[in-house]
Amino acid sequence: MLIKRRRGWEIPERDATPESVYLRRRDLLKGLSAGATMLAGGLMPLRSAWANDDPTADLYPVTRNPTYTLDDRFPEPTPEELATTYNNFYEFGSHKQIWQAAQALEIRPWTVIIEGYVEEAKTVDIDDLIRQMPLEERLYRHRCVEAWSMAVPWSGFPMKALVDFAKPTSSAKYVRMETFHDADMASGQRQFWYPWPYVEGLTIEEATHELAFIATGLYGKPMPKQNGAPLRLAVPWKYGFKSIKSIVRFAFTDERPISFWEETQASEYGFWANVNPEVSHPRWSQAMEKPLGGEEKIPTLLYNGYEEFVADLYKDLQDEPLFM
Repeated sequence: MLIKRRRGWEIPERDATPESVYLRRRDLLKGLSAGATMLAGGLMPLRSAWANDDPTADLYPVTRNPTYTLDDRFPEPTPEELATTYNNFYEFGSHKQIWQAAQALEIRPWTVIIEGYVEEAKTVDIDDLIRQMPLEERLYRHRCVEAWSMAVPWSGFPMKALVDFAKPTSSAKYVRMETFHDADMASGQRQFWYPWPYVEGLTIEEATHELAFIATGLYGKPMPKQNGAPLRLAVPWKYGFKSIKSIVRFAFTDERPISFWEETQASEYGFWANVNPEVSHPRWSQAMEKPLGGEEKIPTLLYNGYEEFVADLYKDLQDEPLFM
């Protein structure tokens, strides 16, 4: 008897949330109940709340890659209104309703610097970069270190495509990523106790793994500002703080980068940040998580459920603090 073992993402595909879902829908419903006067005040639906005339909007929606689907813990992707209004983006403050403040982010003009151990350093316009990359959509699970989770349809391209574009030399062992730094625009960056700009890093092996993804869009549209426009990382087997937002620089280096949260509080956040329910954060357990919009907590899985695909990356690192 032949028993076929399905890969973790090769299960029946779930439909993404329809584009008709509205941002701040609860507020809109409140407005309706209050009468026509409030409606006349200009309550706005989801799609127009962060309209930014993105020059790459004609590229979306992109074709979904059926290889990357969800699991039975998420019967469907997280509603768009939740995934786009419950965010961390410390550049604009530390509260969860950061989506409003993040509309101050100016995403054009935007250039991306590629430097370090590469054949030739270069600076590329974001629109030129996006248009020459192999765009696709992937359904990924996302686990925050704060013990909440979601599942969303990212649009973008494999990070390996960017690495190939950069043409690193054999001396490159890590990719150091950096977000923008503009305290006049981003009020959170005026908090001097943080080591701005936000920095993250991956090993070359992690960066070229098939799951590592550079996201440029969400829910079939260009990336909302609060979710990391115009370019962010998505590494679903790691805690969410590794998925750096609004990237402006990729530096290929032979030294392990010190990440933003590692520099801020090394006793609580490390370089690897691989999801592990057996290793608690110093201030809370990581054994369970609360999906956005869900009623019950669910068990957290090792590597966020991607263990069979990424565990080999760490098989020779027994002495490394791989989690948190």
